[in-house]
Amino acid sequence: MRPIRSFVLRQGRTTPAQARALETLYPKYGIAFPQPITSSKPLVLEIGSGMGETTAAIAQAHPEADFVAVEVHGPGVGSLLNRIEAGGLKNLRVVRHDAVEVLERMVGDGSLAAVHIFFPDPWPKKRHHKRRLLQPAFAALVAQKLAAGAIVHLATDVPDYAEHMLAVFSGDASFTQAPGGLAERPSTKFEKRGVKLGHPIRDLYFRRRGPA
Repeated sequence: MRPIRSFVLRQGRTTPAQARALETLYPKYGIAFPQPITSSKPLVLEIGSGMGETTAAIAQAHPEADFVAVEVHGPGVGSLLNRIEAGGLKNLRVVRHDAVEVLERMVGDGSLAAVHIFFPDPWPKKRHHKRRLLQPAFAALVAQKLAAGAIVHLATDVPDYAEHMLAVFSGDASFTQAPGGLAERPSTKFEKRGVKLGHPIRDLYFRRRGPA
């Protein structure tokens, strides 16, 4: 059976600059599936990097870590590639593929210092909640890939989804709530849109427990 996907490949407009980046810069900054992701520095995985503005800003502010952005939508990947090139970022790479498969096949167990998931698709209709990325099975997979003491940083402007995130990660014995994360999160376009609409912004942090 085809697995339930947490995303839909929308046919958004790809600008000429984004298209050029996908053709010329992805071979330079991209990691082809299923090539293993490795680093000698603390390794941070961002799932759903969107247009990449937050991803690039965090990577620029933290040269002591390596960052890998996972995104499926072409315009977003192209935009982020252009940001990497323009900023001369040496510690940020991109994978254009489904995040679950990236975690399963490209990321070693216990290899991540942090996972960032900012404003994932909330799938607001109740009949679509099964499509939400953050489910118990996904939390267990993330726990498997995190080093002891590593952080999951989540953000959403949907109160119902925030409560769902809290329930999922609090219900997994591998995690405990944490007061903060590896990096301060710059404001994203999704956050600004949510604020304009009067939505409360909520950041949640969970720490991977160590061996008992």
